[in-house]
Amino acid sequence: MADDFENELVTVLDEDGNEHQFELLDAIETENGRYVALLPVYDQASNYDDIDDDGELIILSVENENGEDTLVAIEDQAIFDEIADIFEERLSEFYEIDALQ
Repeated sequence: MADDFENELVTVLDEDGNEHQFELLDAIETENGRYVALLPVYDQASNYDDIDDDGELIILSVENENGEDTLVAIEDQAIFDEIADIFEERLSEFYEIDALQ
């Protein structure tokens, strides 16, 4: 990233082919894999009525399929809890974060 204060945006396609845009807050790699912490981005004013004021941190696993990185939900609750704790500690300096579930 050329500017440390510039937000990195990621566009994700859901199962229905709908695009969703997220701000990439952090990324880590552990012995269990690679993970990202994302925050939804809403660019239309009408969408602001639909969100919680506190924001919603999304944590996903990065898996490589056929040479392309794919973001997937973390199915294992123990791994999710471990990764959520790491992100919570790393991001709490910059963001007010309630305990992740």
